[in-house]
Amino acid sequence: MFRQSTHNGFSLIELLVSIVIFSVGLLAVAGLQTVSKSANFESLQRTTAAHVANGLLEDMRTNGDGINIYLASADLGGGVIGAEPAPNCSAMGAICNAAQKAVHDLWFWENVIDGALEIGAEGASGGLIEPTICVDGPAGGGAGIYTVSIAWRGGVSLLDSGLNTCGDGTGKYGGGNEFRRMVQIPTFLDPNI
Repeated sequence: MFRQSTHNGFSLIELLVSIVIFSVGLLAVAGLQTVSKSANFESLQRTTAAHVANGLLEDMRTNGDGINIYLASADLGGGVIGAEPAPNCSAMGAICNAAQKAVHDLWFWENVIDGALEIGAEGASGGLIEPTICVDGPAGGGAGIYTVSIAWRGGVSLLDSGLNTCGDGTGKYGGGNEFRRMVQIPTFLDPNI
């Protein structure tokens, strides 16, 4: 009588196929992790820019007499202002006029956006990548719509609308600003109130 043989376990071919399928799945998970990390970093950059723009607008709102100083500021970012202006208008009991407060506010927000106020073992950390802060409003500093625009360098090339000139022509964001990311916060301000 002839007996039929039964096999238990996996053959070598089956094992290799399952390892290949498992490896492809792991590669997909690793790729998803990279995309997720990049998206989280872009989100952090956008949140930081929105925070700084809103903070600068609030400083402008409380210092209406210095509004022309904010408007006259050139594109800020990358340490354009340099050392902290005197007097330190954020110190307790400091006496500053409107122009001094405006200059100190601009210095402070530039340092926040550059990450210069967060010092780690490697130096400055935080802030945005190649940031630019721009302030626009009515000529002469009267009542109207004021806009704080903050541009920074993103990691992926995108089509730039070209509707805003903040950081335009600096070369920081690619030849056609394809790496420029931007947050614009407009608000109505009346410096006379």
